[in-house]
Amino acid sequence: MSPNGQLDLQRSIPSLDALPRPLYARAESLRAGSWTARHSHDWVQLSYAISGVLGVHTAAGSFFAPPHWAIWVPAGLEHEVVTSMHAEMRSLYVRRDACTWAPDHCRVLEVTPLARELIKGFCELPVEYPEGDSPEARLVAVLLDQLRALPEAGFSLPMPSEPRLLRLCNELVAQPDLARPLSEWAGLLATSEKTLMRAFQRETGLSFRQWRQRLRLLAALQPLEQGDSVTRVALGSGYDSPSAFIAAFKGLFGVTPGELFR
Repeated sequence: MSPNGQLDLQRSIPSLDALPRPLYARAESLRAGSWTARHSHDWVQLSYAISGVLGVHTAAGSFFAPPHWAIWVPAGLEHEVVTSMHAEMRSLYVRRDACTWAPDHCRVLEVTPLARELIKGFCELPVEYPEGDSPEARLVAVLLDQLRALPEAGFSLPMPSEPRLLRLCNELVAQPDLARPLSEWAGLLATSEKTLMRAFQRETGLSFRQWRQRLRLLAALQPLEQGDSVTRVALGSGYDSPSAFIAAFKGLFGVTPGELFR
């Protein structure tokens, strides 16, 4: 079985010792439940979702990319890529010396219309495309410039490292609609509610309430992408009305569900 309990659809990881060019592309059509074992590599990876919702899990947190968004994974960082629904994905691998400006942490980026077309064009090139002053090399240079400028978004969920908090968070990730209050969690973890609140803020940078709200909004991405109504998703996420859900969604992600999945 996969880590999320679904049919085992483990994906292979390219057996590359080095990239043949500064930029390398891999196109994949992923079935629901696809996943990779945790791994790292000596190059930067950009996992771009054309359709579906991609997830990247690291020790520091989880990152999610709805359609036309992408997850930036720095070189050397252990991670796994998952999707619980069918997804079309393009992975770009970037040599370290081609992106010395790259940050050393995961982030989610909005893929602009221009960047989408450049990625599409690059994926049609041969693996060992001509270098030097060739049209192909110029396309790569422009694409790298565009990747550097992509705007960042909040599709991420920080995870604690403290074992008791990690247990709490893992249970909530498995059941985002679990309504257990923090006081009950404190009892289960043999600590006080105030101590748990302080530890949660210190470990994640968010209050427990903020973290759980973010989790539920991230969990809503999949049913929204599959066409569920905003009303149904809002009520299933614990909101009293669609308008309250839409306001919270836009407050976190900067767009409404309708704008994101149009």
